[in-house]
Amino acid sequence: MNVALFPDVVVNGETIPSAAIAAEAQNHTGPKDKPGIAWRKAAQALAIRALLLQEAKRRGLTPDPLELAPSRFETEDDALIRALLDEALEIEPIAEDAVRAEWQKDPDRYRSAPLWDVSHILCACDPRDDAERAMAEARAVALLARLDGDAKGFAAAARESDCGSKASAGHLGQLGPGDTVPEFETALRTLAEGGISPAPVLSRHGWHIIRLNAIAPGQVLPFESVRPKIAQALEKAAWARASRQFVETLAQGAQITGASLAPI
Repeated sequence: MNVALFPDVVVNGETIPSAAIAAEAQNHTGPKDKPGIAWRKAAQALAIRALLLQEAKRRGLTPDPLELAPSRFETEDDALIRALLDEALEIEPIAEDAVRAEWQKDPDRYRSAPLWDVSHILCACDPRDDAERAMAEARAVALLARLDGDAKGFAAAARESDCGSKASAGHLGQLGPGDTVPEFETALRTLAEGGISPAPVLSRHGWHIIRLNAIAPGQVLPFESVRPKIAQALEKAAWARASRQFVETLAQGAQITGASLAPI
């Protein structure tokens, strides 16, 4: 007897088409050797969505889509789910003591952004061009091999950079989070003060050799300045817990086949 690899998902008699699950699966991740994980996550997400829509209709709610951006509105289903959760969830206001207690757990978590004093050498290329990328990488590797790790050696090598900063020994000045492309910042965050990237770093601009000249760590922020952020995070966490509990309550009285609502 043949058994379907991915059985139909049915929620209280409503069948969720396999095509809808396949489309939703593109929004979920799983190990490359276990493609069924993404499918199971998608089936679970759509089963929960069906439960919520069924409950919204049972309560006689009507959709009132919000404008999310100019000329872009919520779908009617999204508006229905929002209306249901607004009606069903009761979130207690976050007490001031709870906000302060969360801050006191580790005030060091709440800091201003760091500043990095950075220099670099760029071997420019179009990363989409395999031959050009390989040639630029070879050049960057050769430059890196010539460095002796001190500022003088870096400054001399920086004269061969393809960036205008070569006129100032590759110095880019002080940078903060978000001031560079993500690949550059990710590598920068791994360096100790005075350190040079152990291998060239590829970005959309080409291969970089990065030197962290100095770092000014962010300062611990006073409670008053971070209180709104902490309160918002606690409110979101409370809303998430309440919504999970609401879905669990709906699931207890539902008939669901082909999907599990247990954590995946």
